[in-house]
Amino acid sequence: MPPIRRVLTADDAEGRSFIAEDGASPAVRVVPERPGYRVTNLWRTAGGSAVDAPDSIAAHQGVSPPEGGTVLRIIDFPPEPADPKELERMLQATFGSMYRDAQHQPRPGEHPGMHRTRTVDYALMLEGELVAILDRQETVLRAGDVLIQRGTNHAWANRSGRPARIAFVLVDARAAA
Repeated sequence: MPPIRRVLTADDAEGRSFIAEDGASPAVRVVPERPGYRVTNLWRTAGGSAVDAPDSIAAHQGVSPPEGGTVLRIIDFPPEPADPKELERMLQATFGSMYRDAQHQPRPGEHPGMHRTRTVDYALMLEGELVAILDRQETVLRAGDVLIQRGTNHAWANRSGRPARIAFVLVDARAAA
């Protein structure tokens, strides 16, 4: 899939708007053990950020946004391998290298990508299709579909045989009472 173009606006000293950046994000991550999987972190905010806060996305680590903040990312999912052991190896590498802050402890019989975060996620399917897997059911998302993930145990699977692209806005949240 082609790289994501990030266009960043700003105001100059006179308060006139302009394009401050136009190009690739400085925060693109890949997992060598999972060819085709690419995470493009695009922007993040800290709690109460000013509209002109400096770009801090290159410093972002993990899956979760800063406390009280948000993170915007686009993920390219390659098709899942047919071999379950290969899938498990790829997902262990992904969570181990990129998402150590996720609660990734799949139980026997679960999809090996099952995890939980303390976030509300707006997932916007851009291209292709993914399966959103929950504890009790799953659903196929296609381009134009939106899923709101509210701190639930979940995983993503690409069973389509073609690459898929999805955008996520993660919003820091408190754990359920």
